[in-house]
Formats: sequence, structure tokens, C-alpha cells
Amino acid sequence: MSHQLFKSMDMANMLSFSSDGQAKKPASLHDLNEPLTNHSEGQLFLNEAFKIIVEEVLCKGTDIKQKVCEWKEPEELAQLLDLELREMGEPQCRLLERVRDVAKYSVKTSHPRFFNQQFAGVDYHSLAGRFLTEALNTNLFTYEVAPVFVLMENEVLRGLRLLVGWTEGDGIFCPGGSTSNMYAMNLARYRLFPEVKSQGLWGLPRLAIFTSPESHYSVKKGAAFLGIGIDNVILVKVDDGGRMSPEDLDEKIKLAKSQGAVPFLVSCTSGTTVQGAFDPLHRIADVCENHKLWMHVDAAWGGSVLFSKQHRHLMKGVDRANSVAWNPHKMLVAGLQCSVLLLKDTTPFISTCPQNLLKQCHSANATYLFQQDKFYDVNLDVGDKSVQCSRKVDCLKLWLMWKAVGSIGLAERVDKAFIHVRYLVEQMKKREGFHLLGDPEFVNVCFWFIPPSLRGKEGNADYWERLAKVAPVIKERMMKQGTMMVGYQPLGNKVNFFRVVVFSPLVTQKDTDFFLDEIERLGNDL
Repeated sequence: MSHQLFKSMDMANMLSFSSDGQAKKPASLHDLNEPLTNHSEGQLFLNEAFKIIVEEVLCKGTDIKQKVCEWKEPEELAQLLDLELREMGEPQCRLLERVRDVAKYSVKTSHPRFFNQQFAGVDYHSLAGRFLTEALNTNLFTYEVAPVFVLMENEVLRGLRLLVGWTEGDGIFCPGGSTSNMYAMNLARYRLFPEVKSQGLWGLPRLAIFTSPESHYSVKKGAAFLGIGIDNVILVKVDDGGRMSPEDLDEKIKLAKSQGAVPFLVSCTSGTTVQGAFDPLHRIADVCENHKLWMHVDAAWGGSVLFSKQHRHLMKGVDRANSVAWNPHKMLVAGLQCSVLLLKDTTPFISTCPQNLLKQCHSANATYLFQQDKFYDVNLDVGDKSVQCSRKVDCLKLWLMWKAVGSIGLAERVDKAFIHVRYLVEQMKKREGFHLLGDPEFVNVCFWFIPPSLRGKEGNADYWERLAKVAPVIKERMMKQGTMMVGYQPLGNKVNFFRVVVFSPLVTQKDTDFFLDEIERLGNDL
């Protein structure tokens, strides 16, 4: 429907509409015997919208004959979508066209050739859980409004902790891995300086956090947000593969102490965003224990290797950490968002209150929610563990998927991703023009594509400057043609290179072969 058509609607059409588009008299606001919502029409609309979602997103959106994206420039896209909000509503037939347009012009992240980010693919059991979560529309803060999900969240967190190696502990679902990392910082600071909760920052010494330059940017964001300061995030050296050096960590901690800072947290990474590196957790744990520092592991990306007997060795020593962030919406394909913070031990510094550090740190004891004289066990009211009040249910999607395929099925997904990556790397080594930054440790494959015009010219003064322009051009071409999506970035002194992440359960060898062919097709004339 064109923008002009909507602009020209006369007043007769600016009434409420039935499903066939016919104008009808709106319900009277003064008739308290009738609800404003028409259930039959609403459910009819929902059924028709669901058909469009299945067709456009789950059928076309996973079909390799269809585009990954339908690229439009922002001005054209805004006009096509007719985004303006008006005083009067529209008929359901037009709304269904809106639904179709949103699906059509959105990026199809479930497509087998979407390699761009770490939330590719689709799991249908998880998706059913997401639909059910939205339909139930409850808040996960008290047992009285979310009895099923309070119990379910506790069980899912227990299962994840067991994979880490903890038989006891605590945890919470968070709105993303960045928030999980910030929670860990806040808990570590509170354990050391509990007065910060009531008195604020004025009486604290200069605190120091240690992490690698390849850790997620949320470490710096968290330091800024919590008032610790980005300048007090101390970067530890990494090896060529991007793994933190325990020896340099120890030296940096000693240096910070000598300069009057108080080290309180080391943030390790299991599966760095770009290279997919796994920090040596056992050796870092030795350093943390020696200096009595909180050890946090950001395993948002790599944590799912814990399901795999073959690959869980990458996180050897994780059981010695104090906290772990893990995003099942990434490698396990649980769907956005599904992020947890896991804690090894709930016992804090306060001897008179031997449990629940999360609650002590974050609680505000709102009496209109957390009454202590309820008729059930008030420990089931988990809301005061969170800094949020409204908290979305994120456990159902993972629970239903886990129930469907079991731990064995989730392990198979992890193992299959590694097999795909091994094949992709083998094929790259056979093709001229593909230059790996190094053999991948995880399922991130980082490489330069060197077009024929640059091959053999590595010694030229402008070689790296010209190579840096290759990836952005190829990315623009693939986006505008809609054939696939893959990310690129610089890293340190390395100019722009591609990072392909291969983990979606929909990917086949045909898709990895297409990926290589398409990079060549799009870049050979550069």
C-alpha cells in the first residue's frame, strides 16, 4: 500500500474495521459491559499473521534459493514501510500487509547463508517456547505471578551449573551477556566493599579490573557504567591466537598494587568475539587465587563447548571461577535473548547471612512485591536478585529445546559446527587467494581474501592499504545482491579481514562451498 493512499483516506474510513475491511462503529467507552478487545477478530488476525510468519520467515527465510536480505537504502525502506503513526487505526487486511513487509525487508538470520553474527539459525522447539513466552506475558519476579517459570529457571540454571562443574551455587537469566558481565563486576565489588551499596563510590579506593584486549567491549562499558572507569580496565597481553598471558596478568596485578590501585576482578574470555580464543583458565585461576581476586569467565560465545565431551577441554579450569556468563542464544540456537550469569557459591563475606550474594547485592525489599508474610516460601520470589523489576521469561525456550533434543543433541550441534569449520579451513587452504590469520581454535574462521590484482605483491608499499579495502567492497556487494552475509573487521595492527562463524544447525557442506565460491565471485575483479 502506498504512503499516499493512507494519506488520502477520508473520515469514513477512519473508523474501526472488521476483518474484511468494512467500517464498523467502535465500541462505546462508556459501555462497561463490553470489553474493548474483540477476541474473535484478534485471534483471526493472529492466525493470519502467523501464516505469514511461517511463509516469509520460516519457509522462504531458510530457503537457499531465497535472499538472505532484501537491501534497501534507508530513505526508500522508510517509504516502503510507511512508518508514520497516526491517530486512527487501519483495517486488518492492511495490517497483514504490514506484517508481510516487515518480514520481507528484515534480514533472514535463520538462513543457512547468514554467517554474520553469533545468533544464526533456528530451533523450532525453542521458537515454540518463545511464542508461548510472549503469549503468557508474565514477569519473572514472584512465584505468585510466575510459578512455572520460577521453578523452571531454577532447574535450567542448576543444569548449566552442573556442566560448569558446580553442584551448588546461584544464578540468574540476564538481558544479554553484557549485563551478565556487569553483574559479575558489581558482585565482585560488593563482596569486597559491601558499603558501596549504601554509601556509593566516595569512600572506595581506585579499583582495577584485568582483561585481555580481545575481550568483549562490555567489560569497558561495565566499568564506565558502574563508576569504576575505563582507565581502570587494565589490558593484559595475549599470544598470537588471542589468549590471555597468565604471566603478564600476574605482573600487571603486582604493578597496579604498587601504584595504589586495588585489583578486584579478572575477566577471562572463553570464545573471544573475533578470533574465538579461549583464555587458559587453569593458569589464570592460580593467579587469581594467589592475589585473592574474583575470577569471572565471559563464556557468552564459547560456553556451549561444555556440552561436548570432545571439546569441553577448551574450558578446563572453569570450575575454579567465581562466575560465568553464558549465552545459549548463540551456539545452542536458543533464540534471542537467552543469557545467564552463573555463580559458584552464594556464600558472601557476611557470617550472619550465609547465602544469596545476588540478593544481598541487588535487593531493595519492595514491600508491595516481596511481602515476607506470604502463604508460600518467600525464597521463591527471585525478583530481588535482579537490578530489574520487569524481567522477561528467557528460560522456557532453552528448557523446551533441551527437553526435545537432550544434552546429547546439544552436544551434537557443537561437534557438527567444529566439523564444518574443519572442512571450511581445509578448502580454504586449497584455494588461491584465501589467507588464514591462523588455524581456528573454535568455530570462528578469520581470513583475508586476496584478489588476483594483489597476489604476489605483498612487498609493495601500498599492499596493506589496498587489502584493507577489499572486505568492505565484497560485503557491500553481497548485501546488495542478498546472496549471503558475513562480517569483517580490523584487529590491532591487522587490516580488515573476514570472520565467518559456522554453527547454525541448518548449514550443510553445500553452504560452505557456496560461501567460498561467492567470496571469489564477488572479489575476483577487485
